[in-house]
Amino acid sequence: MASPGEASVDETHVGKKKKLPARYWQELQEEERKDENKVKSDGEQSKEALQQEEDKTQKAKKRKQDQSPSDGEKVKPESDPFPGPAPIPEDRLQKFKRKDKLKKPHRKQHKLRDIIARSEDASEMAQKQAARFDLLLPEEAGFLEGDEDEDTCMISQEDIAEAVDITSGAKYFNLKLSQFGPYRLDYSKTGRHLLLGGRRGHVACIDWASKQLMCEINVMESVNDVKWLHTEAMYAVAQKKWLYIYDSNGIELHCIRKFNDVLRMQFLPYHFLLATASATSFLQYLDVSVGKEVAAICTKTGRLDVMCQNPHNAIIHLGHANGTVTLWSPNQKEALVKMLCHQGGVRSVAVDKTGTYMVTSGMDKKLKVYDVRTFKPLKSYFLPAGAACLSLSQRGLLSAATGDVVQVYKDVCSMPVTKPYMAHRLRGTVWGLHFCPFEDVLGVGHGDGFTSMLVPGAGEPNFDGLDANPYRSAKQRQEWEVKALMEKIQPDLISLDPTELAQVDQATWEQRHQDRVEVLGFDPLAKEKFVPKYKKKGRSSAGAIERRKKQVAHEEQRDVIRKSVEDKMKMEKERKERERKKAALSTQKSALDRFKK
Repeated sequence: MASPGEASVDETHVGKKKKLPARYWQELQEEERKDENKVKSDGEQSKEALQQEEDKTQKAKKRKQDQSPSDGEKVKPESDPFPGPAPIPEDRLQKFKRKDKLKKPHRKQHKLRDIIARSEDASEMAQKQAARFDLLLPEEAGFLEGDEDEDTCMISQEDIAEAVDITSGAKYFNLKLSQFGPYRLDYSKTGRHLLLGGRRGHVACIDWASKQLMCEINVMESVNDVKWLHTEAMYAVAQKKWLYIYDSNGIELHCIRKFNDVLRMQFLPYHFLLATASATSFLQYLDVSVGKEVAAICTKTGRLDVMCQNPHNAIIHLGHANGTVTLWSPNQKEALVKMLCHQGGVRSVAVDKTGTYMVTSGMDKKLKVYDVRTFKPLKSYFLPAGAACLSLSQRGLLSAATGDVVQVYKDVCSMPVTKPYMAHRLRGTVWGLHFCPFEDVLGVGHGDGFTSMLVPGAGEPNFDGLDANPYRSAKQRQEWEVKALMEKIQPDLISLDPTELAQVDQATWEQRHQDRVEVLGFDPLAKEKFVPKYKKKGRSSAGAIERRKKQVAHEEQRDVIRKSVEDKMKMEKERKERERKKAALSTQKSALDRFKK
């Protein structure tokens, strides 16, 4: 038998249940239960967060409603601090102004009014856009400025070439060509290519920016003038007898025998016209697009060796030995304008690019500036030796050659000038001057060859890439040539005032009626002559017909008399009305009546 102590020990072991090891499915069930509890707790927290956010939004809405104005007040939208388009300065708009507004025709011509309105809107929009984009032009024109008490005309070309950068300094160079000089020259429209023509037959084409020779020939006879045509692929040479056309490789393309003894030439780029002045006093125009002569005008003024063109309206200016300058158009056989400019013969003429000012030099050693709009002299300067050659730059600088010295003047047209802006002495007598477009370069042809001078501020710093792009490729040049040919201006449109083309020709009723009579051959509004109708039973005898004619004539006469009587009565009524008003005014008392005796 067991003792009492042992029995108590066994009872304690029986009361405590022994813990068995957990199975794998039980562990999985416990993990799933824990995940469910965790999701429930997260869902409760998220619900609480959403509830808090809703409470916040409701409080904010309530706050806005409390702060909102009453029903009578209107809530203004947020206004733009800079409403509308950006303002454009007036001076910049005037810079790009194209034309004045036209006077609109009568209301009946509604189609014409709409066309004019649309044209003016397009012109105004283009003007504003050009004025806005003017800020984006990267280059600015600069002039030469000296130190204190230093004249810019005393600065030599070598000093300028040393002071500027390498690229600009390379633009100053000399070509020693003393064997075939003196030389005439011409720059292409883009300013990239140079054409030289020596008096003794030497002709050369140069890409002067890269110093590459394009072609060089000798025509074996004297050369009077050279001129580029619409592109740098062709140029014209005025030789001893006839006019020749060459390509950029020096191959002769045409020999035009109708143009003989040519002394000077000018090319009109927008009309594709080559104007020539000859020793036989003939001014001739050649259309280079079709190769036909447009006009041949006998000026009857002798040898024509002074010639220039007005770039604004394509009018040709000719200088003569009797001191006159004449203006010509291919549409008229007589001179448009004749101006007496000098007491001696005219030596040179130049017109600025705006067509406003004309500068002339003569044998009387005077340099004169004229306003082409009024044909009146503005300024007159005396040069000790006179000026043989003149040239105006795109920025208004004037170059004048006197013997072997070239002087450049600044602001000649706007203010009096006492000294030159720049001066340079050459090795030989100057025979040709020309400013390079879009470059601060002046080309000088003289007896010892050619010199390229640096003239700061001469060229236009910003070019139009669609018109004259110095950096265009061969493909761009071809496309531009096709477009220019399609937009060619006809010679009939050349006139002194190009703005006349934009005006409406309002013919009077009499002019239209006269044109209609000329077309039809009779006057449709004329009153037909009365012819009595033939009647029977003896009523168409000679006496009866005459009585009817007189009766109709009396009726017409009565109408005329009635109208004249009505006019007289109307005039009498107006006269009486004026007298009545005058009498009424005379009876009124005035404050000055007390001074009458």
